[in-house]
Amino acid sequence: MKRKFFLGSFIIMLSTLAHAQIGIDLNDRALGAVQKGLSGFMFSDADAANLSKQAVDKMDKENKVAGPNDPYTIRLNKVFGKHKNENGLTLNYKVYLVKEVNAFATADGSVRVFSGLMDIMDDNELLAVIGHEIGHVANHDSRDAMKAAYQKEALLDAAASQSGKVAAVTDSQLGKMANALIDCKHSRTQESEADAYSYDFMKRNGYNVNAVESAFNILAKLSEGQSSSIIDRMMSSHPDSKQRAADAKARAEADGLYKPYVKEVPKKAGTKKPTKKPIKKKK
Repeated sequence: MKRKFFLGSFIIMLSTLAHAQIGIDLNDRALGAVQKGLSGFMFSDADAANLSKQAVDKMDKENKVAGPNDPYTIRLNKVFGKHKNENGLTLNYKVYLVKEVNAFATADGSVRVFSGLMDIMDDNELLAVIGHEIGHVANHDSRDAMKAAYQKEALLDAAASQSGKVAAVTDSQLGKMANALIDCKHSRTQESEADAYSYDFMKRNGYNVNAVESAFNILAKLSEGQSSSIIDRMMSSHPDSKQRAADAKARAEADGLYKPYVKEVPKKAGTKKPTKKPIKKKK
């Protein structure tokens, strides 16, 4: 992936949080403008969706997107295609053909999954992770992240901050806003609520809820040896990341649904099952 945009969440995603809480640092000039303009500044869901769509469209052009006949696209459509409408959201899905382990969803309903994530997770685990990212959108986390990013990049002078309207942004500002979204960190409460959304999504749709525990265990294990956008976002604010997997397990036990998760045999996109040749009988 071309990291100059980093957009990645989920993604991504986020509340009218303090800028420090979501990992966005405002310089003195930007902070002053934001503070002056907040009283009259309105930022709606529609504003967040519009800016998010612009950012995602930009990133789609800058990255290798799997085509409609690509095995990764076919698999994602099979796994998640029926959930194009979720909790009142109209979702659209694409796969980025990159090795990085990542996935994200934005305020406009765009869901982007990286092939690196699809390679290490089975279908149920993938559903759990995407459900988590969609939870951030449903909970308005992504709207508030875009708002914070816009305030930092666009409200840099008193005139703009006092306008009370969302003005058009430059290409450079859009790239920086995308950057901020992928790198922002969610609060503990936001992550917990997205975890709960993921579990509820799996349960509501009749999927194996034990995949939630399994997916978090995978990410927790990866966080011990490497860094990626999704791992940093989902794990860095939670030192005891394995506890989140344990919480998912506890919910499954309370619901009487717990079973040790048996991971589906991973099958890389594009591979075909070997065909058995008929055995010729000896005459």
